[in-house]
Amino acid sequence: MSWDLPTPFTLPILVGADDIDELGHANNAVYVRWLERCAWQHSQSLGLGLAEYRELDRAMAVLRHEIDYLASAYEGDELEMATWIFSWDRKLRMTRHFQLVRKSDGATLLRARTTFVCIELSTGRPKRMPEAFIEGYRVGMTEAPEGF
Repeated sequence: MSWDLPTPFTLPILVGADDIDELGHANNAVYVRWLERCAWQHSQSLGLGLAEYRELDRAMAVLRHEIDYLASAYEGDELEMATWIFSWDRKLRMTRHFQLVRKSDGATLLRARTTFVCIELSTGRPKRMPEAFIEGYRVGMTEAPEGF
């Protein structure tokens, strides 16, 4: 695959019949679900799953999605979603980059950035990242080229 950045965390995706809308391609809302699934599985691979979130009374919640839909996906397409954590302030915010590629032809179907904010689960309010988040997400950081 021709990835935007080195060493991504990747998630294989098979486009199913339920993903297809009235126009015959994967619905744009489904792409958002794939972004969430990829980010969540990456967090889990870093040791920050739901149990840890609950224990720490913290979570990373979506603040903003920026999505460029570049090409359509169709039922039966085998895709690979990649993600990288490339920006964070080690306090409240973290940004991920995503790239979705169709395996059959290597076409990039989507690029996205999602900004997350750390919240306290019990109140839903922004709260500083606990040390476990700083250490866990540090492992998942990718150096992005200047201007990326």
